[in-house]
Amino acid sequence: MIALDSLLLDEILWAPLLIVLLKVVVVFIVGLLATMLMVWFERKAIAGMQNRIGPNKTGPFGIMQTLADGIKLFFKEDLIPNRSDRFVFALAPFLSFVPAFLAFAIIPLGGDFRDGNGGEVTWFGHVTKVQLADPPVGVLFALAISSIAVYGIMLAGWSSGSKYPLIGSVRASAQMVSYEAALGLSLACVLLLAGTLSTSGIVAAQATITQWNVISTGIVPFIIFLIAATAELNRPPFDLVEAEQELVGGFNTEYSSIRFALFYLAEFMNTVTMSALIVTLFFGGPQPIAIGNFVFDIPLVPNAVEGTFWLLAKVLVFLYIYIWFRATLPRLRYDQLMDLGWKVLIPGGLGWFMLLASQRMARQNEWNIILVTTISVVVMVGCYLLLQAAFTQSTRQRETQGPMF
Repeated sequence: MIALDSLLLDEILWAPLLIVLLKVVVVFIVGLLATMLMVWFERKAIAGMQNRIGPNKTGPFGIMQTLADGIKLFFKEDLIPNRSDRFVFALAPFLSFVPAFLAFAIIPLGGDFRDGNGGEVTWFGHVTKVQLADPPVGVLFALAISSIAVYGIMLAGWSSGSKYPLIGSVRASAQMVSYEAALGLSLACVLLLAGTLSTSGIVAAQATITQWNVISTGIVPFIIFLIAATAELNRPPFDLVEAEQELVGGFNTEYSSIRFALFYLAEFMNTVTMSALIVTLFFGGPQPIAIGNFVFDIPLVPNAVEGTFWLLAKVLVFLYIYIWFRATLPRLRYDQLMDLGWKVLIPGGLGWFMLLASQRMARQNEWNIILVTTISVVVMVGCYLLLQAAFTQSTRQRETQGPMF
């Protein structure tokens, strides 16, 4: 056994290490609790919309129903199809579950962002931020991690040895690829104005309501991001991956017990993470609501703790919006899903990014911004009309030729 030098042990800075470990534990617990509460909140909210009671037996207001369902699934029999690839079949749920928590690591969960602060707080005598990691390419990291999640779905469908999960996984991969581009274009509009990929830097730049990116970018990138994020999450009305009428249960048809629960948790954890990312990018994250010099303060609460409250309140609004989508909107057809992504969101996101870029260039070079904006709009409309003409012509050709088989 190798003995460690006592001087080396004395020089180790234990406080930063403890802070990192504390952040890991906090992020995991917050993410898990938020997911469990999201499941309960969705069931309760949809029950209210449908004039039902919803969960009301397990715990106060049925709040422990998610935990009870998890325990029930844990003790169910874990079935593995005979024709499946056993190793990939067992690995796929974790490939969907882990990326959901990794993306949550870059979300600022609180901190003091007032008066030009960067969200720093003091823990154990050390200055740190209330987020697990703040890499210089944080937004790019979140985009990359959200793309990795599709591998779990794809492998789950392929390894099941059944045609219905395979069709569902193919749909998921095509849907992810189609809407990832729209997601990236809307993000590019935010990054163009913020000038940084750091999530804390983006939050710090949104001090007042008029500086929120949802307003400064002209609301269009936010709408594109919200729609594309809903499709990325496979949430209604874009849940063709799990269309019961066509695919039984979709990509996870053959899963049971704890493996099915992992897919279930991953879906809701991704919803929580995406809601937090929307709030961070477009609505100031932990920043309080401020109109000019007037700030909505919570008396006797430190700024860092108050930031956590504002983040949770904003995230709750978007969680309710996702639930509202599920309760009210009918599922799209697959051709409508693809048309919305490729014919509307991607051209719209690209055109709006070009408009914001031209306005930024006009300000930097002191050009006539009205003239530059007018020219940009004319070019955008012209390109849109050309695309529509091309799409219409191709549709007519397909209708004239008839089915290929």
